[in-house]
Amino acid sequence: MVKKIIAAVILITLLTVAIVQAVDKKPEKQSGTAKEASVQTTGLTIGAKAPDFELKTLTGETVKLSDLKGKKVILNFWATWCGPCKKEMPEMEKFFKQADKDITILAVNIDPQLDVKGFANEYKITFPILLDKDDQVNKTYQVISIPTTYFIDSDGLIQNKLVGSMKLDDMVNFTGKLK
Repeated sequence: MVKKIIAAVILITLLTVAIVQAVDKKPEKQSGTAKEASVQTTGLTIGAKAPDFELKTLTGETVKLSDLKGKKVILNFWATWCGPCKKEMPEMEKFFKQADKDITILAVNIDPQLDVKGFANEYKITFPILLDKDDQVNKTYQVISIPTTYFIDSDGLIQNKLVGSMKLDDMVNFTGKLK
């Protein structure tokens, strides 16, 4: 009986930590100007070069991050079942429609086996949704909680990271600081 109680307490503690991390929206800001990505336990280093990747969109087009050099990129990791992701999608769409042409949103879906197209239609998403079918980009960017968003400058360097649901003001604020 005591073992069951201890196991239950540990499980509840782990769930609480996971929930707190999922809703924590403090951006990670670190100093540094590393030219190559250096990996930490909580993700990639701010100031590091964003790792390149190539993924297909919902419409079958191929998108390669390095082809977007010269543009500011909001790289968002999300899933169809994620409540905070559902909350931020209308905000992201609103931002996408009003953003300058030098800003691109790439929404990397981590559960492409589900009805991503139905989700996109329901939320009337017009920005590119990329399908991470092999979970490689998710692993490369070391996403441990979704939504997670990286803000990448026009030189391809990670300038900020936000864990949790974004609001329109967050997108305007963080992209405004990108060069």
